[in-house]
Amino acid sequence: MDCTAGLLRKPWDLPFVAEPEEVAGLRRVLRSHLELWGLHDVTDAAQLCASELVSNVIRHVGVGTPTTLAVSMNGTRLRIEVHDPDTRALPTLLAADPDSEAGRGMALVNHLADLWGVQLLADVKVTWCELST
Repeated sequence: MDCTAGLLRKPWDLPFVAEPEEVAGLRRVLRSHLELWGLHDVTDAAQLCASELVSNVIRHVGVGTPTTLAVSMNGTRLRIEVHDPDTRALPTLLAADPDSEAGRGMALVNHLADLWGVQLLADVKVTWCELST
């Protein structure tokens, strides 16, 4: 059973509208949940990955897009998902120059996460990553 101090690590999700102002609040909510789950060691990496996945929606799908952050445990891995309705705008791992101001988001996710990918459903794209706990 996944639990810390008697608390179950139940999956949760949070619908939101993709706006730059939402990112900080999403990071705080994620930090709070991970601290309750006793996952202090992955909190910083998880927050950065979630920020990058949400920023991709804002930049490539559009401000105002209805989006969902979903967090769960997959065995011993923390799984972070961002759901958005645009199945055409796929995240891409670019070889961005270290001085570039854009194009490094998925490279950061690729570096921090053990796994990441995209799942396309009929009306939603799920971009996800998993971090070992």
